[in-house]
Amino acid sequence: MNEINIGEEYKTEAELLKTLGHPIRLKIIEVLVSNKSCVKNIWESLGISQATVSQHLISLKNKGIVSCKRDGVMMCYELNDKRIEKIFKDLKEFGNHDKNIPKKEKSILLNLPK
Repeated sequence: MNEINIGEEYKTEAELLKTLGHPIRLKIIEVLVSNKSCVKNIWESLGISQATVSQHLISLKNKGIVSCKRDGVMMCYELNDKRIEKIFKDLKEFGNHDKNIPKKEKSILLNLPK
């Protein structure tokens, strides 16, 4: 297998991870895991500008992670696929995995030779 084929094999997965690789996008997904939500509700709950939220929602929509529907004058978003919820929960669990390690053991692990 040459280098070009290796890079192409996981291109879709890498693009998905790249899109999910921003803390604001993960916070937006966290909001949408519980229920669909309008842009205004998302930016108010996150405490960031509407423009910033909209920019990140566009990225998520372009990758098929979220979908949107107009509700009167508001744009409401929801997760497009329940698997995104599972990926999000797995990422969150993986990111917090070391919080359950007692301090003594964590200190030993951090000081292991590299």
